[in-house]
Amino acid sequence: MAWTLSTSVDEFHTRAGGFLAARPARNTVLLTVTDRLRERGPHYYGEDAPVFGWWCPEPGGPVGGAFLRTPPFGLRLGEMPVSAAGELAAELAAARTGAGAAVGAAVGAGSADVVEVAGSDAAVAAFSAAWQAATGATGSVRTRERLYRLGEPTEPPRPPAGGARLADPSDRELVIEWLGRFVVEARLVASGVATLADDRIAARQLHLWEDGGRPVALAGHSAVIAGMSRIGPVYTPGDHRGRGYGSGVTAAASAHALGLGATEVLLYTDLANPTSNSIYQQIGYRPVEDCTVLEFRGRAARRARVA
Repeated sequence: MAWTLSTSVDEFHTRAGGFLAARPARNTVLLTVTDRLRERGPHYYGEDAPVFGWWCPEPGGPVGGAFLRTPPFGLRLGEMPVSAAGELAAELAAARTGAGAAVGAAVGAGSADVVEVAGSDAAVAAFSAAWQAATGATGSVRTRERLYRLGEPTEPPRPPAGGARLADPSDRELVIEWLGRFVVEARLVASGVATLADDRIAARQLHLWEDGGRPVALAGHSAVIAGMSRIGPVYTPGDHRGRGYGSGVTAAASAHALGLGATEVLLYTDLANPTSNSIYQQIGYRPVEDCTVLEFRGRAARRARVA
């Protein structure tokens, strides 16, 4: 049983793409990030080269686990056995100290340093235990998330006034402003909010809810990959909250993704926010798994992606 690491997104796609596509819900972030890197180039998320990895239970056998890292963001674990998560932490720790020659040569010892890891509760716990044992680092939970899948789409119980439309280039400044506010309120780190806004508008992946001709909420959806699309970000300015606009625009974005051919529409929520978890369930979303974002160093902001 072994991990193979690479800095080539094409190699990762060739070797692990089938594994990711066969399990689109639990590999949703890996699918969307890989797609964006193949489309826009390896430095889309930052100057440092991304790192990818796939795990095989037998040498040369089928892939059974995967992860990626796009600095400055932390490691994102896809579906994998808990034993593989522990093995990954041990290999990266060895490369960090120079003891893991093969891993260090593949990705550079500096790329093996870990300040944050995100993924399913079980995988993150196994990775954290092995990483802390090998490095002496102390981990702390930054946030707990829940992954939801849309079951039977349901209209919001209290349909809001107004309706949804796709954002267009005339909405650019508003979208940039709202994405910037979303990043701050959610304590995220996003490189190039303006670029993100331009890309999502051009791809027709952002929806605005309007009431009386005035935009009052925003929701995005990802491209449909392996039958999967993920909703996010979802943002309602403070002075428009409590009127059901977030439910309305999320339901509209979800319906749009289904219309594009998605068979699985997903979204993540912060488990510390009972309101959003309740709202999404009211419009048909059902829990898939709980996830953890864990930091190994004190950080003022959470290094999570909004793309």
